[in-house]
Amino acid sequence: MSLHERLMAARGERPCDRVLKNARVVNVFSGSIEGPTDVAISAGVIVGVGSGYQGTHEIDLAGAYVAPGLIDAHVHIESSLCTPPQFAAAVVGRGVTTVVADPHEIANVCGVDGVRFMRESAVGIPLTVLQMAPSCVPATHLATAGAELDAQDLARLLRDGLVHGLAEVMNFPGVINADASVLQKLAEFERVMIDGHAPGVVGRALNAYVASGVGSDHECVSVTEAFEKLSRGLYVLIREASNARNLDTLLPLITPATSRRICFCTDDRTPGDLVEQGSIDHMLRTAISAGVEPVEAFRLCTLNPAEWFRLYDRGAIAPGRVADLFVFDDLRKPVARRVFRAGEEVTASSFNNDTGPVRLRDTFRATLTDLNFDIVARSSRVRVIGSRPDQLITDARITDARVVNGMAEADVSRDLLKMAVIERHGRSGSRGLGFIQGIGLRRGAIAGTVAHDHHNLVVIGADDASMLTAARVVKEMGGGLVACDGQQVLASLPLPVAGLMSDRPLGEVCAAHAKLVKASRELGSTLHDPFMAMSFMALEVIPSLKLTDRGLVDVEQFAIVDLFV
Repeated sequence: MSLHERLMAARGERPCDRVLKNARVVNVFSGSIEGPTDVAISAGVIVGVGSGYQGTHEIDLAGAYVAPGLIDAHVHIESSLCTPPQFAAAVVGRGVTTVVADPHEIANVCGVDGVRFMRESAVGIPLTVLQMAPSCVPATHLATAGAELDAQDLARLLRDGLVHGLAEVMNFPGVINADASVLQKLAEFERVMIDGHAPGVVGRALNAYVASGVGSDHECVSVTEAFEKLSRGLYVLIREASNARNLDTLLPLITPATSRRICFCTDDRTPGDLVEQGSIDHMLRTAISAGVEPVEAFRLCTLNPAEWFRLYDRGAIAPGRVADLFVFDDLRKPVARRVFRAGEEVTASSFNNDTGPVRLRDTFRATLTDLNFDIVARSSRVRVIGSRPDQLITDARITDARVVNGMAEADVSRDLLKMAVIERHGRSGSRGLGFIQGIGLRRGAIAGTVAHDHHNLVVIGADDASMLTAARVVKEMGGGLVACDGQQVLASLPLPVAGLMSDRPLGEVCAAHAKLVKASRELGSTLHDPFMAMSFMALEVIPSLKLTDRGLVDVEQFAIVDLFV
């Protein structure tokens, strides 16, 4: 449609393609509910809001509410364990029509090829996937990833139109201390959006981080931290992930004075949580039920992220905006009844069981022939990772080791489990060993190749035999998740696409993942999702203590420390 024809439709001088009649419009500009009125659409774009429009197709909404399609301000699609087409099947029907995706999970395994794969897989699906350039591949020098992306690689992605901006800059010490390679990446993206990742960074360190050009942060765990970051000019992306639940804690941050600098994001959500609870729509309902004014709540997941990411073609219901629309009946409990993307209604036929183009297999290249989990006791005291429920931050603990025949062993009576991180990309062959509390297994082991951000093989267990079984099963699957008890495999989920994603339909992935969580319950864990929790215990950019293939990392010192004290 030419601009001339669009203006004719806007003036009512020619029929529109589609008109939604008798709609109550959630107006995120005025903060009001407008209508009942009509929303006129031509060529996928809203051309008018007002009464009297005629269309080739007219739909009487009979007073239902219409809001802009929801925008997830930061998500790793890979954490859904599904490829983009199946991820879309989980979220679009809930009213999520745009996601800002950081493909750094697959990039840390497959490099540029992984970024291109995610872009190709999203072609033709009923969801706008806006990719950001993964800024930290590898995340740090303290772990072995499967690839490296330097400033020139990232700049090429931007020039080729594959990315919209720079994704979360996780190497916050590198930014604050002016690491030359980090600054070069920032310089390449100085004219576009740069997302941040700065857990616990405050004061002058925060000033330095913001002065670098970073414009957002999604790692806040307290209102005090979030308010300081917002006050220094950052957009605060409130996160409600499967294992990092920050929404309830940060709800008091949302006031009329602050709300225009706040967005919602899901970051990492499991397939079960997406299907059972929802995505951004779940956060929207939670905020409204907690007392946030409904139109204000909608701004947090429509207009605000659209403005931060300079998506001026969406995020509101107004002439010239893309007709991504979310139809629902209850303003206090918005649940999508109908969803439109670019003016076309999304139905069951919009999706199929195709996972999209699938390649990037056979990424588990390490051999496990000499694998063991022996830890020679060099002291009676050990450093221990203290996992916190529903948080990515861990405690750095020191406790007595359980020493048997000169070896440090797990002790389930104190929830002291053994943990291993095994390099699986075939690059270094390195292996890190340590101990962890908070996972709760009473017997058996769990293991997987979803291990942010290097995605090496992680194993946590109550005994070495179960850990060996789990590690070998994951290797045989070419990557995936497993729960074992001794030599018995209780549940498994193969993830052949880069060791991160399944090549099966969403329903099958959800069912397999549910069996894994059920098996972990049988082994003693009471966590919401111990596999998601495990995946972050090797992430060396979130305080305080983590384990990588290179050893135990004190994140605050940003250095490897000895397991024994």
